[in-house]
Amino acid sequence: MDDDTTRYSIGELARLTGLTVKTIRFWSDTGVVPPTDRTPAGYRLYGPDALARLGLVRTLRELGVGLSAVQRVLGREVSVAQIAAVHADALDRQIRTLRLHRAVLRAVAVRGSTPEELETMHKLAQLSELERRRLIDDFIDNAFEGVDVGPDFLAMLRDAMPMLPDDPTPGQVDAWIELAGLVQDDGFRAAMRRAAADQVRARDEAGELDPHAGWQLAELVRVRTAAAREAGTEPGSPAARPVVDELTRAYAELAGRADGPAFRAWLLERLEIGDESGYERYWQLVSAINGWPEPAMGPGVKWLIAALRAYDA
Repeated sequence: MDDDTTRYSIGELARLTGLTVKTIRFWSDTGVVPPTDRTPAGYRLYGPDALARLGLVRTLRELGVGLSAVQRVLGREVSVAQIAAVHADALDRQIRTLRLHRAVLRAVAVRGSTPEELETMHKLAQLSELERRRLIDDFIDNAFEGVDVGPDFLAMLRDAMPMLPDDPTPGQVDAWIELAGLVQDDGFRAAMRRAAADQVRARDEAGELDPHAGWQLAELVRVRTAAAREAGTEPGSPAARPVVDELTRAYAELAGRADGPAFRAWLLERLEIGDESGYERYWQLVSAINGWPEPAMGPGVKWLIAALRAYDA
């Protein structure tokens, strides 16, 4: 049994611990495991506590804890629990970064990206949550500045912030890369601003609309156009006319106007401006990033636009 008088050479410690002589000498030089004594020839000797210290140092180093932190633990400046908590937080950040790298590389592999695209994707994926929020907030502030869309609309946009998860799929990374590019595009911002201003004008012309009735109409459009598309009904065909008539009457009733050629021309212009704005694509990307169901209005609105164009022609 070891006692206070027991002394070990570096070679003996290496044999007992399985560490290399070089490693033990390095840790000794840094003061992590200092020698207790020396032989007359100047060789280092270590006391029995060196075995326990070496075991602890090896464990902490294998967990990635730096030597300076190890010294603080051995010097009783901090506890193992404190060091473990700090290091676990650091590992969480590293793991998140590695997951992002993995998702970016998989997305690049699928897309066959160029070196320039790879660099852009990497930079955008590396943005912090705060930086991503600022990017979206800047888009909202810029695109709708001076347009009286109402506080509820802006609050809805800010509440639906895209939140890239810690372990994103390649599809979520792809969606974030596209969204980040979209909200920084001056053309997209201008289109969104034009659509918002147009909606404000339409609201002023029709008066304040009942939000619940608006949601009901949106659902009606989704259901009726989905059924028409599933049945293979072409927008300009005679079979499409009853669907178009029903939907335009519903739009006219909500707007407090009479259905007819003038109203349908007005409605077509409103739908076209909204469709061209990219608003639907924005929500598709946000939904993909956040893991929400994909918005289903886009195909229905496009079908109705095509039908109104066909009848107008």
